[in-house]
Amino acid sequence: MKLIYVVFVLTLLPAITFSQQKDSFIVEGKDTTIIIDKGTFTLKPVIVQSGIDYESLLRRIQNDTTFYKAFRNLHIVAFTSYNNISMLNKSGGVQASYYSKTKQHRENGCRYMETLDQKTTGDFLKPNGDFNYLTGEMYASIFLTKGKTCGEDNIVAGREFSTAGKSGTEKHKEQLKMLFFNPGRKIPGIPFIGNKLDLYDEDAHKLYDYALDYDTYKGNSVYIFSIKPKEGLGFFSRKNIVVDEMTTRFDAATMEVVSRSYSLSYKAGLYDFNVTMEVEMTHVGNLLVPEAMRYKGNFSAITKKRERGEFTATLFDFKPEL
Repeated sequence: MKLIYVVFVLTLLPAITFSQQKDSFIVEGKDTTIIIDKGTFTLKPVIVQSGIDYESLLRRIQNDTTFYKAFRNLHIVAFTSYNNISMLNKSGGVQASYYSKTKQHRENGCRYMETLDQKTTGDFLKPNGDFNYLTGEMYASIFLTKGKTCGEDNIVAGREFSTAGKSGTEKHKEQLKMLFFNPGRKIPGIPFIGNKLDLYDEDAHKLYDYALDYDTYKGNSVYIFSIKPKEGLGFFSRKNIVVDEMTTRFDAATMEVVSRSYSLSYKAGLYDFNVTMEVEMTHVGNLLVPEAMRYKGNFSAITKKRERGEFTATLFDFKPEL
C-alpha cells in the first residue's frame, strides 16, 4: 500500500531549493541563465529588467511554508465542500463513482464533519462503508474527517516529519506527509525512486531546467517558478525523470502560493504511475486555504490492481471558528 501512498502524494510536490553560494551570469538571448553551485536557473527578461533582488526572492521560494500552512488552516476553519471522485475502466468509462457534499464545523477548539448529501455507483464503497479504492482513501486523508477532533492548530514552525518508531499504516501516512509538505528530499522506505526525489542535489540540475518569470494571475501580480526536464536527455537520463512539468505561482506582494500544477510519471518493475494535479488557493480573512484541487491518475503496484481515477475537490463557504 505504501507505494500507492507515494504515487498519490507525488502529485503534490512544491518548489525546488537553491544554493546560497555566489552566483554568475550567462546571457543567452532574451533570457538570463544564473549558474549557482553547478546548477542553472533561468530568469525571464521581466525579472532581470525589474531590478528585484532575485537571490532573496529565490530564497523565499526555497523556504516557503505557505502551501503547507494553507492545508493546516483547514483544521481551524469551517467550510463546505463538493467531493467528486470517478474510477475509470480501460476505455475511459466510469466504473465506480463517489459524490458527496460535506460541511466541516469548527467550534470550541474542535472540528467535525457533517455529510449533507452522498451518492455512489459501482463498487466504490465496501459493505462496511469504507472506500474500496486507494484513490478514495487518499482523497479522504486530505479533505474528509471522521468523528470529532480537538486541540488542533495551524502552526507549521517546528513541525518535523519522521518515520522513526512508526510502522504499517502510520509509517505510510508519515511518508505521505513528508512527500506532500517536504518534497525534494530522499524519503526512507520507498524502493527505486527514493533517491530520484532528491531534487536539491547536483544530479537533479543535470536533468531539469528551472525558470523564474513574472505575470498576472486572476488579476494579481505573481512570480512563476517552473521546472521541466531538459531537452535532449538520453535514454538512461530519462529513466531518472519523475517530474514531467511543475509550475508554482507566488503572489508578488505576499509571496504566498496561489496555485500549483504538476505532471509526473514513472515506470519501474513493480509499479508505474502517470498523474496530474492542480491546486488553487483563496483566502478566508487573512488565512490562505485551498479552494480547488483537480487530479487525474493512472497507477499500478504489483500487489494492487491498477487504478484509473480522477477527482475534483471544491471548497467554499469558509468561516472562522465560532
